[in-house]
Amino acid sequence: VSGVGFEPSGKFYYEGREINPKEVKELDLLIKTGVLCNNAILQTENGVWRVIGDTTEGALLTLGLKAGISREDLEREYVRVSEVPFDSERKMMSTVHKKNEVTLVFSKGAVEKVIERSSYIIIDGEIKALDERLKKEILNVNASLAGDGFRVLAFAYKELTRPLPNVPPGAIEEDLIFIGLAAMIDPPREEAIEAVKKCKKAGIKVIMVTGDHKLTAMSIGRELGLFKDGDLVLTGRELDDLTDEELYRIIDKVSIFARVSPSHKLRIVKILKRKGYIVAMTGDGINDAPSVKKADVGVSMGITGTDVTKEASDIVLTDDNFASIVAAIEEGRLAFENIKKYIMYLLSCNVGEVLLMLAATLMNLPLPLLATQILLINLTTDGLPAIALSADPGEKGIMERPPRPPTEGVFTSRVKVIIIAGGALMAILGTPIFGWFVSLSGVNYARTMILWFLTLFEMFRAFACRSETETSIEVGITSNKFLVLSVLSSIVITLFVIYTPFFQILFDTVPVSLNDLVLMIPLALLSLIAIDSLKKLWKT
Repeated sequence: VSGVGFEPSGKFYYEGREINPKEVKELDLLIKTGVLCNNAILQTENGVWRVIGDTTEGALLTLGLKAGISREDLEREYVRVSEVPFDSERKMMSTVHKKNEVTLVFSKGAVEKVIERSSYIIIDGEIKALDERLKKEILNVNASLAGDGFRVLAFAYKELTRPLPNVPPGAIEEDLIFIGLAAMIDPPREEAIEAVKKCKKAGIKVIMVTGDHKLTAMSIGRELGLFKDGDLVLTGRELDDLTDEELYRIIDKVSIFARVSPSHKLRIVKILKRKGYIVAMTGDGINDAPSVKKADVGVSMGITGTDVTKEASDIVLTDDNFASIVAAIEEGRLAFENIKKYIMYLLSCNVGEVLLMLAATLMNLPLPLLATQILLINLTTDGLPAIALSADPGEKGIMERPPRPPTEGVFTSRVKVIIIAGGALMAILGTPIFGWFVSLSGVNYARTMILWFLTLFEMFRAFACRSETETSIEVGITSNKFLVLSVLSSIVITLFVIYTPFFQILFDTVPVSLNDLVLMIPLALLSLIAIDSLKKLWKT
């Protein structure tokens, strides 16, 4: 069947020859079964076809429209009177329809489950017994298709010989007439493949947990790059045979869980958390809600997800795209790093200012800064670069680091060293500078020079605080344009305060010589050199 996505246009071919599906009884019956035994809604919006509900069911509605069969028309002829909904144990669903005086059951589901409940098969328009040879042949075809990455569904039907109220619930899906298989493929998106690669580099293990056939899951897993030779694949049945302790021992080696039920998903999440992993779990159906709720981070699908699962989740993916999760992780890492830079810079500045004031007091010097000058520093010299650091574009390779330990906060040992060392250096340099200018030119001149020195010192330090591990050259001096602009703005504002009469009165400053201004530049540059030297030392 030709066509792409949910666009209901395409042709049917058999051995390279175009055919009319309505002229092939079994094919026509299979398509009608897929359309009737279906709860999805296929609709078009601005020329784009989309599915409300299960996408696999949406594909079956698309198949029907390609064959000229719409559910609206079909359900006028086959009136639905009952439904046996899908559940994870039976792995199939059935709907009951009335056509004139005849009551029919239409079923679809996992191949092995439908075969178990089928006693007959329709071949060339004739109903025959479904013997073991035919069952084996069907299962072999299923395995072959699944191995190529196809999602395979089986279809069956039967006519009820008794009125529906007289049929026991379990008997509705017994002695079915097997119709055939439908194979569909939903190839991984390119961005999903790239997202899995990013996860591996970032130290994030991606595990596929699916209700699909084991071979289908393995094929898709290989395409995505999350499954390789030597990895384990467990089915729901194999999970049932393992104790929690046995699963605990081998779960690190498992890349794929196939044919699993919601209870299996919940068990997997519990074991992974017990192992010490931070677990994010995706889900869309109502039955996924417990495992999504149990995970450290529950992620639900915004398009196909149920309201129950969305309520249970922490994050709702509006585009149902795995790559969006990875993008969110990257944004989260960036936000955390920027908070760290912001705090590292501000505390380092404040520690330095406090130590400078304390040192001057202990040495019987006048206060190096007045209250208005401290306020000016907090608003411009501290504030503008700090805001720029909070919006830093980030270092290269932020997704090539392992996840930080859950117990690690903002104040790592390196952050503490940078805060204390930067603050101490400010006081060590600032105190003698202030004392020197007090003796040479008086208190107001000395305070103006300290204001200028601190401005330069903190501007250089802002560049040093862009990374906890990389030097300012490695990060890129000009890669944060907002920081460059804020630094230049802070310097210009300080010069205005020093040389404009109105601001001189407001902030108790006096004009200083150009030589003294320039002299402060290499001294202030030591703040950048010292912190970058520490980073290089940590790397050796």
